[in-house]
Amino acid sequence: MARRRKLYTNARLLDPASGLDVKGALLTEGNRIVDLGPKLGNAGFADDTETIDCQGHCLSPGVIDMHVWLREPGAEHQETIATGARAAAAGGITSVVAMPNTDPVIDEVALVEFISRRAADTAVVRVLPAAAITRGTRGEEMTELGLLAQAGAVAFTEGEKTVTSSRLMRRALSYATTFDLLLMQHCEDASLAKGGVMNEGEVASRLGLSGIPAVAETILLERDMRLLEATGGRLHASHLSTQDSLDVVRRGKQRGLRLTAGAAPHNFALNELDVGDYRTFAKVKPPLRTEPDRRAVVEAIADGTIDVISSAHSPQDPENKRLPFGQAEFGVIGLETLLPLTLELYHNGSVPLLKLLACLTCNPARLLKQETGRLAPGAPADLLVFDLDTPWRVDEKKFRSKAKNSPYDGRRLQGHALRTVVAGETVFQRKREA
Repeated sequence: MARRRKLYTNARLLDPASGLDVKGALLTEGNRIVDLGPKLGNAGFADDTETIDCQGHCLSPGVIDMHVWLREPGAEHQETIATGARAAAAGGITSVVAMPNTDPVIDEVALVEFISRRAADTAVVRVLPAAAITRGTRGEEMTELGLLAQAGAVAFTEGEKTVTSSRLMRRALSYATTFDLLLMQHCEDASLAKGGVMNEGEVASRLGLSGIPAVAETILLERDMRLLEATGGRLHASHLSTQDSLDVVRRGKQRGLRLTAGAAPHNFALNELDVGDYRTFAKVKPPLRTEPDRRAVVEAIADGTIDVISSAHSPQDPENKRLPFGQAEFGVIGLETLLPLTLELYHNGSVPLLKLLACLTCNPARLLKQETGRLAPGAPADLLVFDLDTPWRVDEKKFRSKAKNSPYDGRRLQGHALRTVVAGETVFQRKREA
């Protein structure tokens, strides 16, 4: 059976990998892009070519989310690979990296293979398994990084935990260089952060809540910079939240270290004041910081210090969130708000559109060594058609995720996904509002 061609016409083509921003069309055949550009029209194609009119909207590579908790296996009542994938597709995301903090922890070859098989059976987007750096994420014994990578693990991380042992982290970075593997670290000194529930400072004191000091992030990051320099490894600081940490990253990059950094939308869209009257839906790790820190994250995205924006999607039960602030679990959901919250930075003039899209597409693809994340002949047809301008209001009841722990309910946003395409097939298409 011949592979069917699809022609996306009347589009604003956006490819941050090449800097492309033109009006034109894009042609796919099967699961690959065949051609694109301003001169590509309807003429000369066979009758069996399906034409999709983008109506002047943006057409870009699909979003790649490097930090997602899917909760399967072990906590399917919070999220599953299937429900998380559907939520991702609705958010314009075509690939997600699944965190290994499941039950059991993804620390063996059989479990990496389980995630891949389960995703192939149930997920509408690509699910890329990450594996743990240490067995059971207990921070005591390193996993078989090479074998796990062979089985399909695209990166190694403790998720929301941190490798606290300097000796073990050095060994992991050194061993990973043999296979050029990517380690992702949640930067937080556990002893300094112990017992803290929000950012340390005046707001926490006023609310009577124990604080997580900004220096807890910076100290751990400084340590890892030294270890990175000693080993020559690859390290991604997953979600940074403080001005001092971002300055550390700048210095590390200037020294030529193989270092990249990420940010989550809540650390540039919210600040510690959004905890408000003990709003547990705003309880996250790293915590919401001060307004100067929030602005520093935005500036770091604009100047390229931040390479990747990811959702840090962390679904929780209502029972885990509707508790006194100190007892509630950390985490927010974010798959369906990742794109529009990122677009806020374009609409308010903080960051150019292509630079923002690079943080969502080609940059994570490069770090994860994926073919996706670009519009080019021969590249996988993982595509996103999105409306850049239409305003809308967040309604948590409409989320596809099983969980509803979003701090954005009722927030006005601008722009959202219209069509999500994975391997040439549409996996989400937004219905017109009546």
